[in-house]
Amino acid sequence: MSSLDRLKIAKDWLPRYTGMPLDKFGDYILLTNFKSYLKMFAEIFNCDIYGEDRPMQAATNDKGLTIINFGIGSANAATIMDLLVARQPKGVLFLGKCGGLKKSSDIGHFILPIAAIRGEGTSGEYFPPEVPALPSFKLHKFVSEKIVAQGYEYRTGVVYTTNRRLWEHDKKFLQRLKEMTCIAIDMETATIFIVGHYDEIARGALLLVSDVPITPDGVKTEKLDRLVAEKWTKIHLQIGIEAMTEIGDKGEPIKHFRY
Repeated sequence: MSSLDRLKIAKDWLPRYTGMPLDKFGDYILLTNFKSYLKMFAEIFNCDIYGEDRPMQAATNDKGLTIINFGIGSANAATIMDLLVARQPKGVLFLGKCGGLKKSSDIGHFILPIAAIRGEGTSGEYFPPEVPALPSFKLHKFVSEKIVAQGYEYRTGVVYTTNRRLWEHDKKFLQRLKEMTCIAIDMETATIFIVGHYDEIARGALLLVSDVPITPDGVKTEKLDRLVAEKWTKIHLQIGIEAMTEIGDKGEPIKHFRY
């Protein structure tokens, strides 16, 4: 398939998957797994939500910032990043949740990953396993400044991305995570970084620690997730909005570098 054919398909499928016309997508994109983030965004800016009957939903505010709820998992993460070539956004920030793997990573902490280990398999369709999954560091600079300005702390480190959902009681897997000294685990970050690299899209991730699965009572439950959402969702979203809006206001280009 030629690059022109691929672009043509993406231009057809991005509106098809989200229900939002191509010209409604902004230059900067927030990605999330949660419809609650999308609804809160729409309420803040009084903007329409597209795609209620589609696999993904999207909304764009009057400053040209778009948020997309793409679902859960690395396959969906790869799909939305590939489809975004139809718009060629200037920056994409993933607002995700993760499990903390260090005693220093507690529920409610923010993590700006410096890299992600590609344990999910999906990214292998794009580059050999030796290619690291990295964010665009200039984008992370804007995000880190907003976290500090809000009076919060954040951690940096390497995140492990997996396709496995129920792994918490697999002792061998837990031991591997400890040996790799990862700060957190999730299901999308490495995929977003690698596919963003492949598609030449500036990308980053601001992760919220929503559980600490290495502790006996730390495995995520619906009750725990609801408590985390009530306390931290608004702050998490607000930091993402402010960071991506400031990049747009300043007009600072985030160059994509092949590595």
